[in-house]
Amino acid sequence: MLSHEQQTSIVSYPQCDTYAWYSQRAWVEIDLAALSHNVKQLRQLLSQKTQLMAVVKADAYGHGAVSVAKTVLESGASWLGVATVPEGIQLREAGIKPPILVLGAAQTTEQIHAIAHWELEPTLCSPKQALVFSDILETIDVDATLPVHVKLDTGMSRLGTNWQQAVEFIQLVERLPHLRIASIYSHLATADSPDPTIMNLQHQRFEDAIAQIKALGIEPPCLHFANSAGTLTNKALHYDMVRTGLAIYGHYPAEHLRHTVNLKPVMQVKARVTQVKNIAAGTGVSYGYRYIAPHDIRLAVVGIGYADGIPRNLSNKMQVLIRGQLVPQIGSITMDQIMLDVSNISDIQEGEVVTLLGQDRDRQITADDWANELGTISWEILCSFKHRLPRVAAD
Repeated sequence: MLSHEQQTSIVSYPQCDTYAWYSQRAWVEIDLAALSHNVKQLRQLLSQKTQLMAVVKADAYGHGAVSVAKTVLESGASWLGVATVPEGIQLREAGIKPPILVLGAAQTTEQIHAIAHWELEPTLCSPKQALVFSDILETIDVDATLPVHVKLDTGMSRLGTNWQQAVEFIQLVERLPHLRIASIYSHLATADSPDPTIMNLQHQRFEDAIAQIKALGIEPPCLHFANSAGTLTNKALHYDMVRTGLAIYGHYPAEHLRHTVNLKPVMQVKARVTQVKNIAAGTGVSYGYRYIAPHDIRLAVVGIGYADGIPRNLSNKMQVLIRGQLVPQIGSITMDQIMLDVSNISDIQEGEVVTLLGQDRDRQITADDWANELGTISWEILCSFKHRLPRVAAD
């Protein structure tokens, strides 16, 4: 059974009478001690002058933004990064006061009013967007200028003004009333690759753009370039701040970076057995009979499915942990339930805990294991767990 403290240490949910019931079916455990450990490990890679921004967008990669934000700030992070204005507002409403950078492109009147009101810091990606900000801020009765972060596209081909137009862009923002440049930054496209060619090209473009800006007598107050992979790869990419997402959650952006720092996975996904029964050889299991029992087996039904974030394409491919033993999942994964072949586990009972992701005794299943099976990335796996799974604090 989960302790009362676990059941009430909710990262993403309000208190409600049904909450304990949800936690008995399936849940996500968040190890805040591991999270703190990861931030401290990353800080050790940085110089004293280099700040650490913890990226907590997408509900902190599914870990629960508010609880994660509080923990990382206590552990050495000094900035937070979000993707959207509502994500930033959620943190402010929770009483979180340090700087919050909105990494996505905001440009509507409502978004700009909210940014000013909640003291968020926006990313400016284009001259047009900068002009919109200036015009709308002109209509707001504010005394201070708004700190803005100018983004350059050095090769990601996503948000940002082309690095070759950096000087003109910076000069425009400098002239506009109500705006104050807080930083200039860019984003790496291939820092997780063993081949550094493109990363080095982007780095050189960023350096060239900054040199041209400084030649005008403009000294950027802050430069940042490195994501998690860049942070682990090259100290020359650290500048005044790094933006770490995946690494703070205990995962490596690439296999060849595992030696760089000791990270601990923060998330575990668990559920309970809801029924145990015997089925005869030749019996089909689940929709479409994609699994036919080759012999008599002991089958367990577990209360978690693709509506909770378990990828259906893992059907007949995944394993789970029970009592430290690997157990195969069989049949099609359904919306709310999966089936297991538990023939090799004696006296298994309803209510027994099943670990889908995480550690059980000396065995571990990771997001990378699922990602490798599916041909995707661990980021997608972590972000996939739906909000009907309560987040509870690990012991």
